[in-house]
Amino acid sequence: MQTPGIRIDGNDPVNTFQPAELDALNPETFQAPVGEYPIIKIEYCDRCRWQPRAQWLTTELLLTFPPPTVQSVSLVPRNLESTAGRFRVWLFDSDNNPPKLLWDRKIKGGFPEAKELKQIVRDSIAPGMSLGHSDKK
Repeated sequence: MQTPGIRIDGNDPVNTFQPAELDALNPETFQAPVGEYPIIKIEYCDRCRWQPRAQWLTTELLLTFPPPTVQSVSLVPRNLESTAGRFRVWLFDSDNNPPKLLWDRKIKGGFPEAKELKQIVRDSIAPGMSLGHSDKK
């Protein structure tokens, strides 16, 4: 790889011109990813030290539902007394629909197993999709 502006043979400068829309190093051409759905948010009690569990489920969901099936999975740590013990999984499928609660630890009486959460997500966003060994038997 050549350094921009450095002469290769001493005579010709390296061509560094690119149209702005193709310049991967020009921040003025960057566009933020907005309006991409579906999105999953995992809301968890940070004081309970549940971040590793939330991260593990994030990895499992992204490996099973790569974009565009699921555009992103984000973590939402909570530290207030009113959110103590919280572990919820939310699905956002558009700007026009309210978020759908897929899992609540207090309502369900525990944490979701990866297999069960994958089935719930699949049934919500891609009902015909095969989950292989994670499918219901």
